[in-house]
Amino acid sequence: MKKSKLLYEGKAKKIWQTDNDNLYIAEFKDDLTAFDAQKRSQAQGKGALNCKISANLFRLLEKNGIKTHFVECISENEMVIKKADMIMIEVVVRNIATGSLTKRLGIADGTVLPFALVEFYYKNDALHDPLINDEHALILELVDNESELEELKRLGREINVVLKSFFDKANLNLVDFKVEFGKDSEGNIILADEISPDSCRFWDKTSGEKLDKDLFRHDLGDVKVAYEEVLNRIQKVIQ
Repeated sequence: MKKSKLLYEGKAKKIWQTDNDNLYIAEFKDDLTAFDAQKRSQAQGKGALNCKISANLFRLLEKNGIKTHFVECISENEMVIKKADMIMIEVVVRNIATGSLTKRLGIADGTVLPFALVEFYYKNDALHDPLINDEHALILELVDNESELEELKRLGREINVVLKSFFDKANLNLVDFKVEFGKDSEGNIILADEISPDSCRFWDKTSGEKLDKDLFRHDLGDVKVAYEEVLNRIQKVIQ
């Protein structure tokens, strides 16, 4: 399978058209960005690590009945994905309060939430991806109806159940994560984008050490070393 036309380039990935109308290639980049890309850097090999981590987690979720766009990896930092019309909503699931949640609501950092909190953010760089509610999503016509919003919430919670249990075996707390969805050729909502330390927060259950992009956001340590540790733990649990 060959790349043809570059369809999209974001902060962390490039999406390429291929000679198959139903398949794309996602190329994971080494770029690091934070705070609406105001902070930028690179970490050589980061893209390959995120590609491998995402592939492993997509396979895990597929085994647990959650449909994804993942097909196969074709290089260290490239995977074949199913074509999907993206839903312009970022679905954030939170298990432990940190980051923007603590700033907005004053909940103490590190507070374990009584249930998984699902939030929607409008995927719009010009507006800085604002927090939205169900009515906002309908007014903006980001979904066709309320049932699709409920499906996004349901899928977010189901993904959370699978990933929380998995990462518990890896001695990691899944603090929160962001996922994105699209519609396949048959109109089914499927998980897309990526699941990696770029889009998740992982805290070591014993030490509390952060093993995600917060290391870059707040200059706390070596991102590549942390991502390698996450991948190693994932592979040990899978084995």
